Amino acid sequence: MENTCTIRFMGDVMIGRNVNLKISESGYEYPWGDVLPLLRQEGVNIINLEAAITTSKRPVNKVFNFKADPDKINTLKVANIHVANIANNHIGDYGIDGLEETIRILDHHSIGHAGAGINIAQAKKPIIIKENNIKIGIIGCTDNEPSWRANLHPGTFFITVDDPEELESEVVKLRSEVDVLIISIHWGPNMEIEPNKRQIEFAHRLIDLGVDIIHGHSAHIFQGIEIYKGKIILYDTGDFIDDYVVNELLRNDRSFLFECIIKNKKLSEFKLRPVIIQNMQVCLAIGHNKEYAIARMQYLSSVFGTRITDEGEVVL
Repeated sequence: MENTCTIRFMGDVMIGRNVNLKISESGYEYPWGDVLPLLRQEGVNIINLEAAITTSKRPVNKVFNFKADPDKINTLKVANIHVANIANNHIGDYGIDGLEETIRILDHHSIGHAGAGINIAQAKKPIIIKENNIKIGIIGCTDNEPSWRANLHPGTFFITVDDPEELESEVVKLRSEVDVLIISIHWGPNMEIEPNKRQIEFAHRLIDLGVDIIHGHSAHIFQGIEIYKGKIILYDTGDFIDDYVVNELLRNDRSFLFECIIKNKKLSEFKLRPVIIQNMQVCLAIGHNKEYAIARMQYLSSVFGTRITDEGEVVL
């Protein structure tokens, strides 16, 4: 009998600021639009949580500070979010108090989180989920906000592509414990259409050590997909929910729900479902918007030799 599991990846889910207000007006389900039925199907849903969840009124000194009210955890719950990467440049927007409150709220509602913690040991600690007898391990990390790096104090699992040994050590330790090993990494500069050479080299090293899927995010726009040694590198998954101004050239309002099928503990299928953000709500893209997203991903992925059908099926 085949053991099968679907893993769905989303980019940045920013439920703070105006999205927070919109949820208060329109309900917890609102931001997910017509994508919600897909997220409620059997499988594991993984996001980058691009906001603190806190009552704190003390933002740190930076340009953008994102937070959601504690009740907005229900927006994650209604969409069956299983794991949130919280290693990013917004988890500390309301200081250590905001970070610790976010972790307490996620824990209280049984939503897994990776990449930040009350100390470095907790920040490094992977999430392990068992789905249909398939063990999935997720490590979260970021190269954003080096001053937020955890140590004996709270913070993130901070890494850089030039100093990968700490992350590589965690990969080696986890590899024998799980069937599928995922790195969720918030990395690189904003609004870049392709990863740089160092990111590519870094991703290859992680795959060589045993990582099966790299879930990248941070650029706010999706980047190309590479199939390297039969494994998946999502260099950047773009934005999934937000209230951001749309760049008409780079189209940060468009991305995908990335669906990976695991059969008998091996990667079997990989499909892209184009989505578009409108009025702080993500919806499945149709017509020209769907065609545009797939054509752009085909173009961006072609440099890696990755083939994607017009229906969004990635050839593994």
